[in-house]
Amino acid sequence: MTVRKGEKMAITIQEHMAINVCPGPIRPIKQISDYFPRCHGLGADGARSPTGHTDLSPLDISPTGRPPAFDPTADPDVRMEDGTEIDSYDSDDTTALGTLEYDLLYDQEKCTLQCNVLRAKGLKPMDFNGLADPYVKLHLLPGACKANKLKTKTVRNTLNPTWNENLTYCGITAEDMARKILRISVCDEDKLSHNEFIGETRVPLRRLKSGQKKHFNICLERQAPLASPSSMTAALRGISCYLKELEKAEEWELEERGRILLSLTYSSARGGLVVGIVRCAHLAAMDVNGYSDPYVKTYLKPDVEKKSKHKTSVKKKTLNPEFNEEFFYEIEQNELTKRSLEITVWDYDLGKSNDFIGGVTLGMNSKGECLKHWTECMSAIDKTVDHWHTLTNELPGSNLND
Repeated sequence: MTVRKGEKMAITIQEHMAINVCPGPIRPIKQISDYFPRCHGLGADGARSPTGHTDLSPLDISPTGRPPAFDPTADPDVRMEDGTEIDSYDSDDTTALGTLEYDLLYDQEKCTLQCNVLRAKGLKPMDFNGLADPYVKLHLLPGACKANKLKTKTVRNTLNPTWNENLTYCGITAEDMARKILRISVCDEDKLSHNEFIGETRVPLRRLKSGQKKHFNICLERQAPLASPSSMTAALRGISCYLKELEKAEEWELEERGRILLSLTYSSARGGLVVGIVRCAHLAAMDVNGYSDPYVKTYLKPDVEKKSKHKTSVKKKTLNPEFNEEFFYEIEQNELTKRSLEITVWDYDLGKSNDFIGGVTLGMNSKGECLKHWTECMSAIDKTVDHWHTLTNELPGSNLND
């Protein structure tokens, strides 16, 4: 193309943009490994550098201008001066959902699990004003949500709430600690519509040691979505959801409805079994007010003449009733191997049928804590043996109607 003297050469918009966007030569992109700290004295290829120092990228330099100290013997779970163990997850104040700080403490002797919810930081805004009304709720998995849900108070209009609340689960056995997971969720309370989920974290209880407080400061995560290919039709997605729930039901078998603390004593002086109904904890709510009116029934089976039924008093509007009532069954000690003790918890309803909350059966055909409790009672005469038991939605046998 010939251009006369004094005339400007026309440049297309595409060429103009290309010139502005790419003003210089293309430079090679750094390897991603260049942006991660390396072990002291090792080069990028793992060999020790001649100077004994590590080449650091600009991202590795601390604000003071000095490279951070690296301790190859450092353990991810460190301990504070007061003996509290710290779970050192990397938490980022700019994370999309925010961070949560809390303590967990398990007491095996008292069968209690304490969660001290401390504070959250940098939560995701959920309201039109750019803030949120956050609260924290706990669930033990597997288990019925209504039976074991604990929650904190709501802190209004903030993305950095402080709760400092201690939430306690009772009746947590060593068996529970080995197989259960604590789900901790942060939600936004909305009075005009449904509460909104912000983020969650899950802690396998087997990570905790009895009597040792463990401190957590972690980034919240999103709920794991149900795996469904986008090409699925609505009907297929519905079937997928159904199969997923069926799989969960088969995996956990029975729904948990709360806990009950029982005491058993075989009294040689009285010649029989003394059954103590001490208390219940975290029962499933059966009434519209979010509570139940629970009472407990006991049977020593087989019960041909249907004379072994005992009932406690009714405790109004509570999910954590204390009964402290005892019932006596006159029976020879060797006969206990042929009998089973059925415990059921009910919600009292005036003028209609009572609702079944949960039950448990103790006997030689039982498993786990139930079998252990029954055998300890038979082997330790005149000694009171206390155990917490998990109530399930299985209705044991017949003869349970009022």
